[in-house]
Order: sequence, then C-alpha cells, then structure tokens
Amino acid sequence: MNKKLKSTATQSIITIEKGLLALIAILTLVATGQELVHIWEIGTVKLADLLLLFIYTEVLGMVGVFYASNRIPITLPLFIAMTALARLIILQGKEMDPITLLYEAGAIAIIALAVLIIRFKPPWTYKYQPEDE
Repeated sequence: MNKKLKSTATQSIITIEKGLLALIAILTLVATGQELVHIWEIGTVKLADLLLLFIYTEVLGMVGVFYASNRIPITLPLFIAMTALARLIILQGKEMDPITLLYEAGAIAIIALAVLIIRFKPPWTYKYQPEDE
C-alpha cells in the first residue's frame, strides 16, 4: 500500500508540475503579445523592450527544455536572472546611484561566475543517485 500511495503522490506532483509549466508558457505568450502591442502602440522599440522579449523567449525555452527532457538545466534560470538585471540597469537610467550600478553589475558577474562553475563541473556529479529503500 505504501508503494501505491508513493506512486500516486509522485504522479500527482508530476501532473501538477506539467500543468503549472503549461500555464507559465501560456501566460508568457500572453505577456509577449501584450508587450508587442505596447511596442506597436508607442511606435518605438527600446533596448529594455527587447530585453523583456528576450526574457520571455528564455522562459519559453526553459519550459520547452523541461517538456523535452523532464529536466531544467540550472543555467537557464541564471541566464534569465542576468538578462533581468541588465534590463533593470537600463530601465533605471542615468539617475541611478553609481554604487547601485556597481552592485547590480557585480550581481551579474557573480551569476556569470556561477554559470561557469556549473558548466565546468564534472558530468558525473549531475547524476541523481536514489537512496536505497
């Protein structure tokens, strides 16, 4: 009975996870459409708009990778974070306090370093080793 309950719970979680990812994909498409309408209405494309569209593309890519492989590489959310921080720097403009700019640029550098560390980590360390039951 315990194995059946565990199997049912696992399947429920997997179903909920896939449903939430589908919802994220749909809402990302809606947000992309809203941003494109906004760009069309104002008649100009700014760098911040392009970075936002790039973030939406990365989110969709992350959902697509999950559906293809049932795994989300940790580097994808890190790339999204770097893009979001770059967009934040651009949106804040010239009135930003210089120390804040240094902190945000430092955060991007730290995330980039984390990506490098993860990329050069030995492949055998990624394999999941289930505990003996």
